[in-house]
Amino acid sequence: MLVFSKENLVILAVPKTGTTALAGALAPRASMVLRDPPHLKHTPCRRYNRFLRPLLMQPGGQAPELMAVVRHPVDWLGSWFRYRTRDALAGHPNSTRDVTFDDFVLEYCKAQPAPFATVGSQAKFLRTADGEIGVDHLFRYEAWDKVIRFLDQRLHMRVAPQQKNVSPSMDLTLSATVAAQLRDIHPDEFAVWHAAQA
Repeated sequence: MLVFSKENLVILAVPKTGTTALAGALAPRASMVLRDPPHLKHTPCRRYNRFLRPLLMQPGGQAPELMAVVRHPVDWLGSWFRYRTRDALAGHPNSTRDVTFDDFVLEYCKAQPAPFATVGSQAKFLRTADGEIGVDHLFRYEAWDKVIRFLDQRLHMRVAPQQKNVSPSMDLTLSATVAAQLRDIHPDEFAVWHAAQA
């Protein structure tokens, strides 16, 4: 998470949406950087509103605006799947090395998925306790140029993030049946992505 006090902006770090690259580019400019432990770096809206928002209020009582990036649900799951195939996780319960992408997504769709498919939810991350999307500026990962344009203007600087924490490249295609099941079981994941700026 990045905090810019002067610009009254907080960037929430939704996992697997390029926020590590943004942090690398913007950390020297930020008033505050929460990078460790992971539960602080990846503070969701609900936890932010409860614990951090009161601390970051402006002297006049104005709350910082929130910004976040959301990724298409299939692409987001694909990034998690690819990330968990890496050598460092071989033999670990979180490893996806011995499962197909279809099986990974089917497991994610279960009420209690196995450890390798327990990756959270972008929709839950971005929603408040009332169930509303809790960020003021929500961008699609696939429209990265709009993310950069917004930050260039808001921070009055040229933002040029370098890719970091990139998952291994591989061809991932969901079967039509599994893709339909994902949409049926997790419609909120798609709704949040559709609500973002394209």
